[in-house]
Amino acid sequence: MAATGDLGRRIAHHRERLGLTLEQVAERADMSPGYLQYLEEHPGTPTAEAMYRLAGALETSVEDLLGGAVDRPPGRGRARTAPTLQSLDREECLKLIEPGGIGRVAFNGSHGPTVLPVNYELHEGSIIFRTASGGPMDQDLRTGLEGVEIKVGFEVDQIDEAQREGWSVLVQGPAHHIPPDELPEVTVTPWAGGERHLYVRISPQQVTGRRIHNL
Repeated sequence: MAATGDLGRRIAHHRERLGLTLEQVAERADMSPGYLQYLEEHPGTPTAEAMYRLAGALETSVEDLLGGAVDRPPGRGRARTAPTLQSLDREECLKLIEPGGIGRVAFNGSHGPTVLPVNYELHEGSIIFRTASGGPMDQDLRTGLEGVEIKVGFEVDQIDEAQREGWSVLVQGPAHHIPPDELPEVTVTPWAGGERHLYVRISPQQVTGRRIHNL
């Protein structure tokens, strides 16, 4: 089974993703709300039958609940028979990425085309992330000319494995190093840790997006 507490955290994550209460998931999975709450808050060893019912209720897989897909890229399942690709306007794109999280910065680095994941926040219409001062990204995103900034790409996506649906948003615009006296009030914290005190702002000039869903 999953490591201590991991199963409970994944159950809670998928329940919140679907916007369901304990009672609603318990009814879907044909189990008591009290037992479901216990599984969320304590290490547990539910039966295989209970796990299949729970995975169905949470619209995911038993493998995912047990953490078996953690080290595998998303989207490995087969596509639906009639998927629909829908273009998203700028307003909807920005709304999708507004909660923040992890996105990917794409730019022409010193060793060629480079794409790096970063934790980000959307602040006053701009994307804010942190990196290490003097590090490779810091140097690659500087032109050495005052007033001239490097244009980058920034991508965020979300995949729903169970429904085989998802969306992707691409932002293009200049990357600006934020001086200390202009630091915005954001709480973005890089998962990578380390000394990452340089704040970078991407000003969206072009925003496009696509959503794939089923009729």
